[in-house]
Amino acid sequence: MKRPMTLAEKILAAKAGLEVVEPGQLIDVPVDLALANDITAPIAIKIFREAGIPKVWDREKVVLVMDHFTPNKDIQSAEQVRLCREFAREQGLIHYFEGGNCGIEHVLLPEMGLVVCGDIVIGADSHTCTYGALGAFATGVGSTDLAATWITGRTWFRVPESIKFIYRGRLRPWVTGKDLILYTIGDIGVDGALYKAMEFTGEAIKRLSMAERFTMANMAIEAGGKVGLIEPDKKTLSYVRKHSKKEPLVFKADRKASYLEVREYDCEKIEPQVAFPHLPSNTKPISEVGHIDIDQVVIGSCTNGRLEDLALAAKIFKGRKVNPNVRAIIIPGSPAVYREALRKKYIDIFLEAGAIVSPPTCGPCLGGHMGILAKGEKAVSTTNRNFVGRMGHPESEVYLASPAVAAASAILGRIASPEELGL
Repeated sequence: MKRPMTLAEKILAAKAGLEVVEPGQLIDVPVDLALANDITAPIAIKIFREAGIPKVWDREKVVLVMDHFTPNKDIQSAEQVRLCREFAREQGLIHYFEGGNCGIEHVLLPEMGLVVCGDIVIGADSHTCTYGALGAFATGVGSTDLAATWITGRTWFRVPESIKFIYRGRLRPWVTGKDLILYTIGDIGVDGALYKAMEFTGEAIKRLSMAERFTMANMAIEAGGKVGLIEPDKKTLSYVRKHSKKEPLVFKADRKASYLEVREYDCEKIEPQVAFPHLPSNTKPISEVGHIDIDQVVIGSCTNGRLEDLALAAKIFKGRKVNPNVRAIIIPGSPAVYREALRKKYIDIFLEAGAIVSPPTCGPCLGGHMGILAKGEKAVSTTNRNFVGRMGHPESEVYLASPAVAAASAILGRIASPEELGL
């Protein structure tokens, strides 16, 4: 009788053409999509050219997204992008994104229908795990491994052990998928799922929007996870069929699959969360934060730059003003998100409140541009990392939170819950 398998094992076995796989097993698999950006692609391009290979294995499956330092912030970033642009033209790549068609890669690719359920996706960016929300085995790799895949169309994995996270009950007011993943990382630590597949399930997960599911999968890497996976359901398939012409492959974990660990959470006990400097695991419920004045708020990124995130922020900003001591920066995750936010008047709400609206970019998340912190400044951000110097000066501080908490904080000038605004 065939060994029951987890969701990660089912995907890897099928793609490798094997009946069964075991944790720790080394396997070779074909890749459905290989992604890089303006920081990581130039390294892979150099390695690819040094190998003397004239063409990538499939020009429709190599994706380059110029999202980190664009619009170009300086000469160095302009040179990086120029190198990528020339490579894309030379190779005839179908999917090259820069300028007006460019968004934050992990918001853009699902929206463009480039990733669907059951895909194997590698990216020279650690938050490639975002696509696990679609039931794809997606993970970050180094630029050398990426270049090898550009040549062969394949990569290797060590089959990860799996941890199942079950979220029961209903969410409390203003609690989102961002709060669930911050709470989880706070519980297990930044290495609590090191090279493990994190499988998110339970009735609370089923109720989450696709945007919130992307948020949870996105931050699996902040717990050390190899992938963060959510089993596809009707909501997933509806999203995929709306955005993609590719045929999804739906895999489900076997009922008797063996997990390294199973953790259960009662969502009715989880408040909005704030991750204090300088780790995503340094979390506190909003009721225990205390009075912390802030200088900046960032709402955006591959974690929380989708339309639903902006809608949540707009609901709180509407009819209110950003605190005069705070810079509030709103970053739509893609051109489509930006256009829809315009149509729905969210951008008007942000501008009337006194916020700054940026074109789609990773920008301040990695201390790139569009919102760098000075010495001693504090920011509330919907991004995914708050390491020392992540958003600017080494003596600045970043507090991670949901769009709801970030918006309320921008208005009150301190870390705050929307409930403090009477919402």
